[in-house]
Amino acid sequence: MVKPDDLGKIIDEHPFFQGIDDTLRALLVGCAANERYEAGQFLFREGQEAAKFYLVRAGTVAVEIDVPGKQPIVIETIGEGEVAGWSWIVEPYRSTFDARAIGLVRAISFDGKCLRKKMAADPALGYEVLRRFVPMMAHRLSSARLQMLDLYGPSAKPEKVKKAKVKAAGKTKGTNRSPAARLAKAAKKSKKDS
Repeated sequence: MVKPDDLGKIIDEHPFFQGIDDTLRALLVGCAANERYEAGQFLFREGQEAAKFYLVRAGTVAVEIDVPGKQPIVIETIGEGEVAGWSWIVEPYRSTFDARAIGLVRAISFDGKCLRKKMAADPALGYEVLRRFVPMMAHRLSSARLQMLDLYGPSAKPEKVKKAKVKAAGKTKGTNRSPAARLAKAAKKSKKDS
């Protein structure tokens, strides 16, 4: 079990908040908690209140879109050193995807209301958090867009879509590839399929 005093050290060691000022880190610690999820448990569900975000310390989280009558579509997998959840920062504070533990996941969670209040009171903290979140948000939205292209693109065949889902989830595990690289790959794939 992680003691509250150790949360600051864990935050310092996590790549997402690496190099953050000690004063700002102390503000973050006040909103943080240690959490554990077993395989199959959801960290958050689409449409629910986005109350938290998570620094993944160990394990893998699948970011998914629920498709009625079908298997969920895995947009991306998130591993150690990455962050799950960004909807806590954008009104109306509702999750836009599901996040499910693939295996045992250990994470530090941050209470969204607590952190929003501290960000409003301390503009330096607000800027620092937003500066780190905006690129991740752009990346996740780009991943979702590319997955939709795989599903609904004019040259997609049902057999290829299914294979693309598995490949995309495997290739992105634990990495945040740049949106430009993924777009170039999608364009190349589109030309190849034509």
